[in-house]
Amino acid sequence: MSIRGLSILSILLAYFLIVFGGYVASSQSGMGCGPDWPLCNGVLVPVLEGETLIEYAHRIIGALLFILSAILFLKIKRTETENHVKTTANWMILLLILQVILGAIVVVLDLPAIVVTIHLLIAMAYFACLLFIWKSQSSSTVSVSHATALQKHYFTLILLLTITLGFGAYIKHQSYGIACEWLSCSNTFLPISKAQILQSLHRFFAFVSAIYILILTYFAFTNKWSTSIKLRLLLTSLTVFLQILAGIFTINTALSIPWAVIHLALGTALFGIIVESWITLRFSHTSIKVTNWRSAKFTK
Repeated sequence: MSIRGLSILSILLAYFLIVFGGYVASSQSGMGCGPDWPLCNGVLVPVLEGETLIEYAHRIIGALLFILSAILFLKIKRTETENHVKTTANWMILLLILQVILGAIVVVLDLPAIVVTIHLLIAMAYFACLLFIWKSQSSSTVSVSHATALQKHYFTLILLLTITLGFGAYIKHQSYGIACEWLSCSNTFLPISKAQILQSLHRFFAFVSAIYILILTYFAFTNKWSTSIKLRLLLTSLTVFLQILAGIFTINTALSIPWAVIHLALGTALFGIIVESWITLRFSHTSIKVTNWRSAKFTK
């Protein structure tokens, strides 16, 4: 199989694993195998039922992804000539190994919130590496005169979304998810407790990200940016809208498992769309004339 095919399979499996990991957490199945790793309840193949089945399935999917990523890494090392792709492959496998180690630590230490949060953020970085490898095998580019400016906007969005996801993971594993109602915190406008402050920060960064995306989308259409950029931003805005709805339902249903999983699935998809757009612009940058960033003010 080609590098492109392997990277696509890895992306799909990585996305599923991240979302399934959210289901493991929401169903409180993270300790379904007990404090054992790599064994499960002291055996290689445990009795597959309840929380054990869920956690064991998560581990099996992770093992499959590790094997697939190892094959992709070796394929790149043997056939790829571009150094930036080889470097990304090195980061990919390093992040994956670190992810496995952290996964073991999470289990042994009984799901500490900060380690689980780092575990998710490394998964997102690994996911981004896979997207970079996939796009490196594509010949499609975006021909726009504002590529440099847009790259910086997209990079800012990546940072904002990473912070938002980090706060979300920490809040979830500290059981702070319903510290605030949708529009208030215990009938007060300002948060007062640690849980409420962290929940409010998560919402603040989510709000800033959403507004940023909507502003970019507005300028894309009013300034007649390229069709591919407009379609990407339209898809991004739609995902943001669905993410907000999922967030509302998650809170209003007291963190019901289906809505919590949908919320993570949309958040991960949003992260993937933004990263893919940034990478596409980065690859396009070398083949087109771009404007100076200091003079670019959302103009075509």
